[in-house]
Amino acid sequence: MSRPLHRGVSATRISGSSNDLLDSQVKDKTEKEELDRNHSSFSSFWSTFSISTSSRGYIFHSYRRLQEQLVSDLWDIGELSLGASKMKELEFCPEELENYIPCFNVSENLDSGFSDGNEYDRVCRQGSRKSCLVLPPLNYKIPLRWPIGRDVIWVANVKITGQEVFSSGNLTKRMMMLEEEQISFRSASLMFDGVEDYSHQIAEMIGLRNVSNFIQAGIRTILDIGCGYGSFGAHLFSEHILTMCIANYESSGSQVQLTLERGLPAMIGSFSSKQLPYPSLSFDLLHCARCDGIFLIEVDRVLKPGGYFVWTSPLTNGHSSLRDKEKQKRWNFVRDFVESLCWELMSQQDETVVWKKTSKKSCYNSRKPGLGPSICSKGQDLESSYYRPLQNCIGGMHSRRWVPIEERATCPSRSNLNPTELARYGLHSEELNEDTANYKTTVRNYWSLLSPLIFSDHPKRPGDEDPSPPYNMLRNVLDMNAHYGGLNAALLEAGKSVWVMNVVPTTGPNYLPLILDRGYFGVLHDWCEAFPTYPRTYDMVHVEGLLSLVSSQHWRCSMLHIFTEIDRLLRPEGWIIIHDTAPLIESARALTRRLKWEARVIETESNNNERLLICQKLFFRRQAS
Repeated sequence: MSRPLHRGVSATRISGSSNDLLDSQVKDKTEKEELDRNHSSFSSFWSTFSISTSSRGYIFHSYRRLQEQLVSDLWDIGELSLGASKMKELEFCPEELENYIPCFNVSENLDSGFSDGNEYDRVCRQGSRKSCLVLPPLNYKIPLRWPIGRDVIWVANVKITGQEVFSSGNLTKRMMMLEEEQISFRSASLMFDGVEDYSHQIAEMIGLRNVSNFIQAGIRTILDIGCGYGSFGAHLFSEHILTMCIANYESSGSQVQLTLERGLPAMIGSFSSKQLPYPSLSFDLLHCARCDGIFLIEVDRVLKPGGYFVWTSPLTNGHSSLRDKEKQKRWNFVRDFVESLCWELMSQQDETVVWKKTSKKSCYNSRKPGLGPSICSKGQDLESSYYRPLQNCIGGMHSRRWVPIEERATCPSRSNLNPTELARYGLHSEELNEDTANYKTTVRNYWSLLSPLIFSDHPKRPGDEDPSPPYNMLRNVLDMNAHYGGLNAALLEAGKSVWVMNVVPTTGPNYLPLILDRGYFGVLHDWCEAFPTYPRTYDMVHVEGLLSLVSSQHWRCSMLHIFTEIDRLLRPEGWIIIHDTAPLIESARALTRRLKWEARVIETESNNNERLLICQKLFFRRQAS
């Protein structure tokens, strides 16, 4: 029998011994007993209820299992084929893997000969994944809800030392204050005034009155490279401007981990040798503290025509550069190089410089022969990169998406692309409108179900007696198969306090440029590999159609492989919503016991062959040794 969960209650404790981590019910089971028990559970354990396509049409009824077909499906995908040992609950990872990120192993990279910053690159080696469940740190606490959680986080939830707090270098890092069990980013402090003044300075350097005019100037999405701990983006969020933090992997004091813990968009990225994991012409503004040489070409690739590049560096300080000939030489190189990229110098104040990328392709052809990098050929100029080596040529020139930011609709209108814009992706307005309408209904239904009461003997039903969760129940959301970004659009329109990481699988149709052009965030990813982020990143993971996509490719990786990664990415007491065909949902539901998730199957009246699986990750805590 499932039991209700409640946010903030004491977590389930487990021993530190790996031999004690398996549930006693799965010990000493023979293969026959294990298969019989799982076969029986298919027909008797789960009751279900329906969701109609209307916002109110819920019908609750008992569920009749298709026993023989279900077992056949499970055997077909290989999850039962290895017998009882495969059906046991997964063990918990050892303590040293609390912040484990597959594919980022600096020591292994150094041993393999990586150097000059390449040791921080993402390298997915054979066997880099661990088949265990990552536990939170000993004193982990559920993050505070937005917007309080933006300014106050629990120090035990992140890997950072007191020395790292007090020795933080740049402005956004110096805003931190360590207070007993919490790290505070005080919005009323003088340091915050510094970020507010800095943001206002950037607006004036662009030629705007203040930050509130960013939207009118076509600035909606910002990429902050090496973002400190996200305070620049936190300030801009109040103006409906989205800022994605991207920084190198760090084993402790991570910019990305602390930014995500605050409920702000962030992901790990390597800059020394690989392209950023975004399509060409993706962002309205880039902010960077240490970008030079070939990486400036990469900045140009992901910057939209007419977009802005804000660079803060001691090199640009004229007084210090005059005294340091080497600094003066490097500054002259950067200034001449960006001019060859057809960037216009807008303004320079102290250590901050603002350039504007050209809106006209003709500028590149009018350059003096041999001046600056060449234009990429069509073979080099791919629309979307997936960890490709940096290119020493100007990208984005062959894209149909070359549209200056001043000619694009401003938000929120930008999310509703016009027929001409949709034609670039081979879509019609009716397709996007239908997708938008479906997700509006979907979000209403989802939100009504996100309650621990769904797992009780008397499941949650819509109505006055069972109000829906608050608008700020979720903050960090991952959509593993985002399609057009419809879930993102519907959540924002419904007034939910979320940001969404829209992931487009590398093995499916690539609508990532469309998602970014709508003013959202997104990235390409192969879900047979680990996602580039720290454990306990997301409050909710949405999985629609992904299992069908992976199964159509003959299961390059197992369903359990994907689900173990979801568990790593999800915060304790976080939610998983899986929407797929009935056989795949039943297969997925069988695996939830191995992952120690609460789970319930829900039928959808819109399609008799589809089901929803609503899961919640339990909060297990390691005992103190």
